[in-house]
Amino acid sequence: MIGALRNAFRLPDIRNKLLITGFILLIYQFAAHVPVVGVSREALAQLLNPATPGANFIQILNLLSGGAVANFSVLANGVYPYITASIIFQLLVPVIPRLQEIQREPGGQERIQRWTYIATVPMALFQSIAQIQLFNGLLLQTGGGEIIPGFGANLGLTLSVMISMTAGTMFALWLGELITEQGIGNGISLIIFSGIMARTPFNVASMINNAPDPGKLVWDLSVFLIILIAGVFVIIYIQEGVRRIPVQYGKRVRGRKQYGGSSTHIPMRINPVGMIPLIFSQAIIALPAVFASLVPIAAQGDFSRSIQQTFGNQQGFLYWASFFLLTFAFTFFYSDVMIQNQNLADNLQRQGGFIPGIRPGKRTEEYIARVSRRITLVGATFLGIIAILPGIVDFVNSVFFREAYVAGTTSNAALVLSGAGLIIVVGVVIDTLRQLEAQLVMRNYEGFMR
Repeated sequence: MIGALRNAFRLPDIRNKLLITGFILLIYQFAAHVPVVGVSREALAQLLNPATPGANFIQILNLLSGGAVANFSVLANGVYPYITASIIFQLLVPVIPRLQEIQREPGGQERIQRWTYIATVPMALFQSIAQIQLFNGLLLQTGGGEIIPGFGANLGLTLSVMISMTAGTMFALWLGELITEQGIGNGISLIIFSGIMARTPFNVASMINNAPDPGKLVWDLSVFLIILIAGVFVIIYIQEGVRRIPVQYGKRVRGRKQYGGSSTHIPMRINPVGMIPLIFSQAIIALPAVFASLVPIAAQGDFSRSIQQTFGNQQGFLYWASFFLLTFAFTFFYSDVMIQNQNLADNLQRQGGFIPGIRPGKRTEEYIARVSRRITLVGATFLGIIAILPGIVDFVNSVFFREAYVAGTTSNAALVLSGAGLIIVVGVVIDTLRQLEAQLVMRNYEGFMR
């Protein structure tokens, strides 16, 4: 990796791409410190206090936004409204025949991409409201004030906050597209990656400061290193693991020449969906707490308060079991959608290819779907365990450090770099290095030809 970077900086065009990428990521980090108008600093400090209910959830949001939530910046939504809109369209295309026709038309993918950008705006508006209401609900549990006093009552303030946070999302999205076009790597992924890496040193320092005694500190650091090293190894092993389905192409004779007859394979990944199920399930599992916080305080009963306590504070067996099942189920669902979108059976039949022992057409489609579901079982279980890793560490802490343990306030080594964050970091590094290597190979090839 170091050798590849050294070679990359020797080539002016690749060096410029790397410098442009770093400069744009630096701009994003500066923008992450521009606060939204009307934010109460006292309420924000109380919200970030480890003793506040839901502090673990806030820490995850802050990690994935690159510290924008800690400042309640205009970038507090990050690029997740775009990711949500993108997932929705990916799910709608196989269901709606008209969208399938548009996708197959020349320029159809660009049209769907443009609609995704348009759908990002209402998604960002909704996420802005939901995030503020959720934070207000968490603050009310401790008798605190509102994160933005007057939000909802003052029309001008409400519109200003919603428009600025939506504009921040679109600005982050534009920066990501600039990286994709002018820099190295996938811009949206690198935006998320930079946010995670920017907050990791602060989270390590927070974990050290929150340790109640030296024994707990040694334990937390040991658990963090084990999760980091083992997590990187397992993630690379799972993400790069493939099942190769053999494909044979028929022979065709034209005149004295013979075409085809070659053999290849279809690589079926164990985890073809990356971290998307984690992000989507995390967004869904936060909705009960959001809806419960919308109920007026006077009308809230034990049920509403228990929902906020469980899903807003990320505590209890019900929350972690729901999180695991959502991640597990959505991994299967999204994997099936991706396989259907690829139309592997039809493409093979048009190109004269077939899987040995399997009839072309419907039988091939059923065989690919069956193999995909079998290997996705491993990927879905892996993502489910990654999702509930903070809960597992929390349970272990409650057993071994019972006297110092308080639910929601004790330091949790799994939250320094969350499971989703670790998958994103490893995946983005691998993808960026591959693109960098491709650029180097292309330059070397051109130089050889000259």
